Amino acid sequence: MWLAAACMGTGLSLAAQTTNLPDAMRNPFASDSTAAPAGKVLYEQTCQSCHGGEAKGDRGPALNGNLKHGSSDTDLFQTMRTGIPGTQMPGFSFLSADSVWKIITYLRTLDENRNDDKEKVIGDPVAGESIFFGHAKCSQCHEVNGRGGVLAGDLSSIGVNSAAYLRGWILHPGAPGSTAAAVSSTPERKSHGGGGGNDGPLAGLTEVVKARGGEEMRGVRIADDGFTLLIRDTSGAVRSFDISQLLERREDLRPLMPDDYGKTLASTELQDLTAYLKAQKFRDLTKTAQADISGGVTPQRLENSSKEPENWLSYWGDYRGSHFAPLTEITPANVNRLSAQWAVQMPGVSVLETTPLVVDGIMYTSGPPGEVYALDAKTGLQIWKYERRQKVVNPYETNPFSRGIAILGNRVFVGTLDAALVALDARTGRVLWETQIADTLQGYTITAAPLAVKDKIIVGIAGGEFGIRGFLDAYDARTGKRLWRFNTVPEPGEFGNDTWNGDSWKRGSGATWLTGSYDPDLNTLYWTVGNPSPSLNSVVREGDNLFTCSVLALDPDTGVRKWHYQFTPGDTHDWDSNEDVILADQTIGGEKRKVLLHADRNGMFYTLDRIKGKFISATPYVRQTWNSGFDSTGRPILAPNWKSSPEGAIVAPSLIGGANWQNPSYDDGRSTLFLIAYDGGSFYRSAPALYEPGRQYSGGAPGGDHEPGTIKILAIDTVTGKIRWDYPLVRRSFAIGVLATRTGLLFAGTAEGNIIALDSETGKHLWHFQAGGNIASAPMSYSVDGKQYIALAAGNVLYSFALPN
Repeated sequence: MWLAAACMGTGLSLAAQTTNLPDAMRNPFASDSTAAPAGKVLYEQTCQSCHGGEAKGDRGPALNGNLKHGSSDTDLFQTMRTGIPGTQMPGFSFLSADSVWKIITYLRTLDENRNDDKEKVIGDPVAGESIFFGHAKCSQCHEVNGRGGVLAGDLSSIGVNSAAYLRGWILHPGAPGSTAAAVSSTPERKSHGGGGGNDGPLAGLTEVVKARGGEEMRGVRIADDGFTLLIRDTSGAVRSFDISQLLERREDLRPLMPDDYGKTLASTELQDLTAYLKAQKFRDLTKTAQADISGGVTPQRLENSSKEPENWLSYWGDYRGSHFAPLTEITPANVNRLSAQWAVQMPGVSVLETTPLVVDGIMYTSGPPGEVYALDAKTGLQIWKYERRQKVVNPYETNPFSRGIAILGNRVFVGTLDAALVALDARTGRVLWETQIADTLQGYTITAAPLAVKDKIIVGIAGGEFGIRGFLDAYDARTGKRLWRFNTVPEPGEFGNDTWNGDSWKRGSGATWLTGSYDPDLNTLYWTVGNPSPSLNSVVREGDNLFTCSVLALDPDTGVRKWHYQFTPGDTHDWDSNEDVILADQTIGGEKRKVLLHADRNGMFYTLDRIKGKFISATPYVRQTWNSGFDSTGRPILAPNWKSSPEGAIVAPSLIGGANWQNPSYDDGRSTLFLIAYDGGSFYRSAPALYEPGRQYSGGAPGGDHEPGTIKILAIDTVTGKIRWDYPLVRRSFAIGVLATRTGLLFAGTAEGNIIALDSETGKHLWHFQAGGNIASAPMSYSVDGKQYIALAAGNVLYSFALPN
């Protein structure tokens, strides 16, 4: 059995609290005096060959201290039953639940620092808190429930150690063994550093470095790969050094923690401080959600991201949905010299679909679902990693992807496949709050990157194929409290409910699974909505089915609808409108107008007035046979036999659409939209639809492509709607995005694993790199120390490219 253990302080104590667990996951033998001896026998039969006698470690790590993958009863039970993917720890599904609980009961007896809850502690914890955050200056390095510094460890659960141990640690921080067994984490957090060990009561190895410029710095080592050294300095900032450029580097055996508290603190103060630490039994997310964590990315920085071309602060790179790189170092003249600078493997059950963020030299990215990384953007070295297992798994779950994250202040936000929204401390990866949004067993899930607007986190929901009722939510970024919800399928009494037949609105779908755009000047949030359900059979839901296949303009403060435009009323082709909406300013008919540009899955490229939502124009960018034009209001004139039917019919575009969710790129200087499109049709046949909660609700099945189709990169003139050029690809994909740059380059990926660069004026091929894995993500660009990088995931590897030094 391989319960992978963490370095000191990076995992969870076996003595971690087991309160507040669901009854189904509570150890039924916790108070049974016969369970531990029985568990010991089971341990010796099942686990000892790897983990040694008394779980002290052998071929596998010791189990009587800190564990990397969590040590609550729930964590241990799941690890033993299912194993840990990517490690030598198998799942022991053949063990009965009672046997697993008895082994856990035995392991609980082995923690050398486990508390006796009846231990008498002298001192006033309230006074100790004032000392901790006051003149003792403990909080300059340590945090408790989100309050304090991040140079050293989180002390939120330090109280599971004995009072004698705590006093010894305070008085003699550098003494041998003073930190070896201390615990400092809780069941709520499953993150760990990149090797720095700075989650423990004391920081990890202290280093002193002197750069060629003469700067000398003392801090805690985070990572060292022999070429680059990452250090967290005394301010808590992460610093990156080229080891070959250091004039001096030495380990500092002196602890960063003061060793003179015996002189500076009175005996009563020492007792009070010990009492305060003793009271910290677990990381309390009700307190971390209230923590005042200053710094980081302000709302003003997000609004003015164009002034920070070196950073990529939100999913689309800016609020306007441009997905465009204004950096100019890499050009058509030198792109053939581009080479891989680093690669980070992120193994998981599916290929990566993420688009990373970069903030001041640190890259934040989701990996496989449930994982978030902070990396040194120059070298790819890991600063921290967060891991979270799904608490509940829908057995019919689809689309196991995480397409990105959001950042606001010093908080990182990520959605989960079991429909929770999680806020992490951007400095450490520790959880600050977690809010359950919906029930994944009903089909709900989150795959898209949230969007930070002002003090709110806007998050959409996926699961449209399951007959959910879609919505868009806003949450308080600090606390995780829901502030408003807009239901994309109106209920009786709400505008648009009359576009649904009977009670079909209850299962109408309208998912919101792609990140929207925001106009700060108009204070308007723009978000697209997916198809109705059942997706291929409209008999039970006759009508336009608002607000499916639409774009919504909402007030971000209240969630109130300002306007909407529906691209495909009453769709029966699974033509989600979950594609990018680009906010641009264009001269139309001699008038400067604020417009919204959108290449919809239905094969039409739209231009709308984004102030009032009025239709301006729409032009096919691939062949389409469903639309005969538009009336004076912008409503499509539907062609005969355009709907899916029991007999079936070939309709263009295909089921995956002309475009899909894959990121396009808008070059405002060239008035050109670049995207990957599929030109073809599908045979659509409807069938009776039976709704079962948590299962797919399609009402038919497409018969596949019944005519030749082509996949290509298109350059669309956004003023005329005409195709400027196209570049053919070999295999189609609905997940690969493109990235245009100010210098006239267009980067893209292919399903065969090639990362390519084209001339954005002509579509001419200029460079390519075979990454060795299916690409299902979009390129992005950033710079560190004036050097431009292009990052893109291929398979389960995240690459970063740059020109040679």
